[in-house]
Amino acid sequence: MTPEADVLHRFEDRAAAQLRKKRLPLIIGRATDAREARRREAFGLVDAAGLRAAAEAVRAHTVANLPVYLDRFASNAEARGTRVFFASTAGDAVDYIRTVVADRGARLVAKGKSMAAEEIGLNHALEADGVDVVETDLGEYIVQMAGEPPSHITAPAVHKTRDEVARLFSARHGRSFPDDAEVLTAFAREVLREVFLRADIGISGVNFAIAETGSFVIVTNEGNGRMVTSLPRVHIALMGMERIVPSHRELALMLPMLVTSASGRPVTTYFSFINGPRLPDESDGPDEVHVVVLDNGRSKILGTEFQSILHCIRCGACQNVCPVYRQVGGHGYGAVYGGPIGAVLTPLLVGFERAGDLPHASSLCGACTEVCPVGIPLHEHLLALRREVAKADRPVVEITAFRVWSTAWRRARRYRFFVHLSRLGQRMLVRRNRIPRAPFPLSKWTRGRDLPPVARETFRERWERGLQDEGN
Repeated sequence: MTPEADVLHRFEDRAAAQLRKKRLPLIIGRATDAREARRREAFGLVDAAGLRAAAEAVRAHTVANLPVYLDRFASNAEARGTRVFFASTAGDAVDYIRTVVADRGARLVAKGKSMAAEEIGLNHALEADGVDVVETDLGEYIVQMAGEPPSHITAPAVHKTRDEVARLFSARHGRSFPDDAEVLTAFAREVLREVFLRADIGISGVNFAIAETGSFVIVTNEGNGRMVTSLPRVHIALMGMERIVPSHRELALMLPMLVTSASGRPVTTYFSFINGPRLPDESDGPDEVHVVVLDNGRSKILGTEFQSILHCIRCGACQNVCPVYRQVGGHGYGAVYGGPIGAVLTPLLVGFERAGDLPHASSLCGACTEVCPVGIPLHEHLLALRREVAKADRPVVEITAFRVWSTAWRRARRYRFFVHLSRLGQRMLVRRNRIPRAPFPLSKWTRGRDLPPVARETFRERWERGLQDEGN
């Protein structure tokens, strides 16, 4: 699937398709429950509120002064020999990377995990040029074999069972594999090790770039990131323009906030710091390092009420607790970013006409805001986006209907009349004190949930009856 390919269809349709997979909520629920339990336990040992406030302040300051820190990062990175390219659009980023790959005559690319690469459709573009791109993160390798996009920011194959993975390995490699995680992982290690050794170019994402030094950091649990960034002769890193911190001081806070929020672990296995191409006296490392700084709609968000969405550090904690995501998975959102972060970010990046229904893919329970390690008010952004979508694309029929409804209920006498009328009209529809199926236009509501009937007595009627009882 190319990036945002399915975003042209309705979330309602995609979600319905995912809900037909009866085991999906159980699979995702088990995985996300475990992560969320570890996260709560880890943050229960520290001043979580204080850390969150500090992290929020760091991200707010950095994003508010983004041009300053991006310029500083570029200057310091180039002083170390890194080539920095600012890409305004996805096409600019893809074209630059394709040029680098073609000029080096590369035929094999070892790729680390990168949501930004998914966002711009990088794999598809390189494969169209005849380049073999191999995902080296195990979860990404699994979904690549399945021909699917990642379904979670930090756990790309969270929707797959071990049995499904074993069948994928068997089909791809022409031999039978057992439903055994250790066996599958060991075999993947053997295959990917050869890719690391033979790759002409390594491509990675960036978790944080450090303006003070011109360095950048990759956070991994498998070590593939270190291989991708050190063994191939050329390393290309792709980063969203907001993925930056002023100095190592702020990085020391952001790294544990990212790791703990993502997995519930106090530290991850590997923090890889890339300072530029290898120096003459160094025995390993790439000869060339390129950093592609991606805008792709982010600058349009700066200065708006949604600016804090750029504070996101891509931990995936909001996905782990979202009741909608846990039912339909990441693929239900039809775009690169699923869950609450995707429901906010995707419409802002691609426009309401393409993803205006995503802000409605939420129960507005506020769990996402509660767990966000940098304090992004996700549920408030979702509400604000719903308002913006309604302004931009509100059907005339809907506007008229609400005006009629407002007029009908504006006066107490009319309100009481319509309540009485509703009680009479609903008698044929009520089943076990619920309306499971209502006529149009309420049929859209009852297609996915029950509708409570109009009460036999309104509060005012009960109140007046109580006063009468007291008077008697």
